[in-house]
Amino acid sequence: MKSIILTISCSDKPGIVAEVTKFLFNNGFNIIESGQFNDKYTDNFFMRTEFQLHDKNDTFSENSFSDLKDKFDSEVTKKIGMAWDMTYAEEKIPALILISKEDHCFNSILSKINNINISIKGVISNHEIHKKSVEQKNIDFYYLPVNKENKQIQEKEILKIYNSTGSKLIVLARYMQILSQDICKAVEGNAINIHHSFLPGFKGAKPYHQAQKRGVKIIGATAHYVTSDLDEGPIIEQETLRVSHSMPIEKLIEMGKDIESIVLSKAVKLHCEKRVFLNNNKTVIFE
Repeated sequence: MKSIILTISCSDKPGIVAEVTKFLFNNGFNIIESGQFNDKYTDNFFMRTEFQLHDKNDTFSENSFSDLKDKFDSEVTKKIGMAWDMTYAEEKIPALILISKEDHCFNSILSKINNINISIKGVISNHEIHKKSVEQKNIDFYYLPVNKENKQIQEKEILKIYNSTGSKLIVLARYMQILSQDICKAVEGNAINIHHSFLPGFKGAKPYHQAQKRGVKIIGATAHYVTSDLDEGPIIEQETLRVSHSMPIEKLIEMGKDIESIVLSKAVKLHCEKRVFLNNNKTVIFE
């Protein structure tokens, strides 16, 4: 039997967990994983529950799934008032990957493709250098060079590809272009970016060179949702590593690429497993 994931967000009120668990029990389901959180500062409530039929001999068709959602909506949602979603646990999220010259983050996602609920619908880049290697993996490659004059046109083309491929996620895997407010709004909550964690200290080109000159002792990476506020979106995942004054710049850059790859892959995995909830300008994550 397929597992089903139910996600809920709403204002906190008594009885939410009781109503959900009672509904699932009454309809013959067994909860296999559940997490809930009430943010006392915003009074927002979040819940992620994974469940499956208690009797494994029972059949569950697409019609059954549709009926279950309609029933949950009428018996629970309208009584409590909530934003909710119900999907199969193994559902693959269709996604576009955006890259520039660096491909380490993209390759990391590819290497973990069997453990991430993602279906890559294409790779978009403002450089052609990875066209051959991407297409060898039977993934569509879209070359969209960007300059000051065509930036708006190319962003419209990105959205056109996003919609035509049925994508529901954009992953900026070291895509070295700043997205406009319009495209940020269009994919809000469904676009993930990765950057080094030196910000706001070392902006611009060659941040690892800047960091080494300042004698940093820790390097790291941050994955977050994309917003119109550059590199300030709700954080999904972060990690750090200790470094030494004796390390050459090449070693720092290598370690930086490794940690960027790990952090972005984990953020994408969490998103695709419906474990991340937006809570104003931050996130709630059920791991």
